[in-house]
Parts: sequence; C-alpha cells; structure tokens
Amino acid sequence: MPLVFFGKKMTKIYNFSAGPAMLPVSVMQKAQSEFLDWQSMGRSVMEISHRSKEYIAVAETAEQDLRELLTVPDNYKVLFAQGGGRGQFSALPMNLKMRADSADFLLTGSWSVGALKEASKFLKTNVVGEIVMQDGLSTVPSITASQVDQKSAYFHYCSNETVDGIEINDIPDSGDVPLVVDMSSNILSKPIDVSRFGVIYAGAQKNIGPSGLSVVIVRDDLLNFAMPETPTFLHYKTMADYGSMYNTPPTYSWYLAGLVFKWLKEQGGVESIAQTNAQKAALLYECIDENEFYLNKVHPDFRSKMNVTFHLTNTNLDTSFIKESEQAGLTALKGHRNVGGMRASIYNAMPIEGVHALTKFMRDFARRHK
Repeated sequence: MPLVFFGKKMTKIYNFSAGPAMLPVSVMQKAQSEFLDWQSMGRSVMEISHRSKEYIAVAETAEQDLRELLTVPDNYKVLFAQGGGRGQFSALPMNLKMRADSADFLLTGSWSVGALKEASKFLKTNVVGEIVMQDGLSTVPSITASQVDQKSAYFHYCSNETVDGIEINDIPDSGDVPLVVDMSSNILSKPIDVSRFGVIYAGAQKNIGPSGLSVVIVRDDLLNFAMPETPTFLHYKTMADYGSMYNTPPTYSWYLAGLVFKWLKEQGGVESIAQTNAQKAALLYECIDENEFYLNKVHPDFRSKMNVTFHLTNTNLDTSFIKESEQAGLTALKGHRNVGGMRASIYNAMPIEGVHALTKFMRDFARRHK
C-alpha cells in the first residue's frame, strides 16, 4: 500500500540506514499533520519558546515516558543534550575527571575506539579488553572486576557497535567503578537494568529520533565531578539544574523523540519490541547462514540485533547487489567504508515486513548469481 505524504503517493521503500535511520511512519505522519499548526496555536512547535508552558509540557512528558520505558530509578537524572554520541565522548571525561585521573575501556569496534581517543585528551586511558578473533569470527572477551582498575574514574564500553555489527548482551562487571555505556544504537531495543550503570548515553538518530539530539542518564552521585574547565552547556550538573534548558535545546528533535516514546509505549514498550527485534534478526541471520553465498564475520553470541553486517563471498557482485536492492526498494544496504560488505540496520522502526522483503531479495539474488 503506497504511503501518502503532503497529498502525494509514495512508493513503499524500506530504509536500512544505520543513522540517521528511519522513523516510525505513524510518528512522521503525526508530525506532518502538526507541522504548520501545533495544538491549534497557528504556529509550528519549532516556532515557540522552549521556555513556554506549552513546550515545557512537551519536554516533561517526553522525559517521563522515557523514564517509564526504561524504568529509570529516581536517583538518576535524564538529560536531553546536543551533539549526538560524539558530543558525549568529550562531555563524559570532562564531567567525571575529578573523580579520578584515569578511565578504563573495553574496545569492541569503531565507536568504543573513538570514545577512548577523545577521552585521552582529558585523562589517562587504559584498555582492559578488546576484540579477539576465534575461528575467523569477532569475539568479545568477558570482563570481571579484577581486570578493572578500582581507582579509575569510570569503565566505558559500547553495547552495540554500529559499524562492526557487534552487540554485547551481558553487562560487564566493573566492581565499584561507575559503569558507563554508549548505547546509541540499541537503547530502547530491549529492557535494561539502569541501576547497573553510572552513566548511559545515546545519540538519538537510531532508536530515539532525528540526529543532533543525545540522551544522557546519569546517577545523582556522579554530578559533582566535572573539571573546572568544563564548558557550562556540557556540564551535567548545570544541565540537570536547568532541566536541560540552560541553552536553547534542539526543540524539534526533542518533540519528535517524545512522539517516538509514545509510539513505543503503544507497541507494548521495550519488552514487546525486544521480541520483535529478536524475530527480525533471527530471520536475517538465518538467510545469511543457510548457504555459502553470504558470510557474517561475528561470533553468534555477539551478533547485533540492530546492525546486521554481512559480505558476499564473491565480492565482485557487491555493486550489482546494491544496485538491484535499491531497485527493489531496499535502500542504504552498503556497509561502512571501513569494513565493506553490506549492513542492514533493523532498528525498532523497521517493520518485520521490511526484513521479509530483504530476505526474499537476498535469496533470489543468490539463486540468480550462483
């Protein structure tokens, strides 16, 4: 069935972009219907003050819905910030440096490496574990408290590596050291125990909303360790004190994130969406594994349910695969330039019909090119 936007029919496509990623269709349709006249005000939500009572209600509702979805304890602040995940690569060490002058890292791919490189500008960094290859497959080592320097400011890891298609399902044990996680590409995809973490941060452009926004969930006892030079608008304590409105926030992105949170609650919350996500990933990995035409290079225990990476064993067919998939309405399947191959990002908003369409195409492509 064709979609209708601004009175025009659109051919149905499935967008497998890793980010900015697809948003739920119903969310975009609601945003479209409210775009010019929000709440019968004769103005767009983009055109009203972030300090108006109407917008403050939007912000407070979005925060409350996110708290409910993730069961965020009362002793945590939820911050809506600018700069995406990379912005937090800088903000995080600046906000925790006065706790200690070093931080520990688990390196599992491009984004955890990026977080370490940025943190090294502000404090000493120590690698406690990194990806190892077993039988040609990427494997993540288990981390125990004995491996973590108990005097470090924090222990950082990335729960889902978007580029490499690696996901860590078991929460590492960091002992008494605050556990910090970059959850940019799998936040809200499954239930998590927020109380296990000192800080959770996520860029919005995967499962939350449009790019430019980031969400930070920080435990109260970690709000007072910022280095004096920390820019005020990056200061967690200042952001918390001002309700994330010390400076003008990305208001439209925050509004859209609120619509996504409402949509997710309507789907049954993270418990329900986790079942759907597991089903989508299983369908796609089954298609990859059923013959030797396609290849995934990640150990099954660490395969991402959000970013499914795969290679064609005959790389000469890569260009044809991309061209034909786009003609079939399956877009943005080209893998990251650093790893090559293909990548299908199947975040919360990707319907299972999109995965069925992709696996049907993949099986047909393999049959025609064997």
